Amino acid sequence: MTNPYKQILVAIDCSEESTQVLGRAAALAERDGTHLHLIHVIEPLALAYGADVPMDVSDLQSSLVKQARDSAMEYARRYQVPESNVHVELGSIEKTIQENAEKLDCDLIVVGSHTRSGLAILLGSTAKGLVPGANCDVLAVKITDQ
Repeated sequence: MTNPYKQILVAIDCSEESTQVLGRAAALAERDGTHLHLIHVIEPLALAYGADVPMDVSDLQSSLVKQARDSAMEYARRYQVPESNVHVELGSIEKTIQENAEKLDCDLIVVGSHTRSGLAILLGSTAKGLVPGANCDVLAVKITDQ
């Protein structure tokens, strides 16, 4: 049976749980001709905390983007994803993932899904929020405690 997926976009949060999501995507991409892309989206601080941020946060945001890129590159190296296939962007999480999936002509988006609290709620809602607007398949990998 041939792999129906040629371009896979893997949304990671750069936590250790990203290995579960990447592991599943890498298993799907083992066949020749399938390309993995990683994406990590950082919500602009003004979006995350409301537009009334009382100070200039551009330096902090630049630092966050650099740290996220460094972390995403570590995951990329572990899974042999070329640097040109690593995307770290500022924006609305679901919208940015969907836009990149379209731009890269992806036929699958892989994202983690949780049922816990804190950051896990955000990621779980991201998985749910991607499905209606995606123009390709979405695989929600259930994150388990290891």
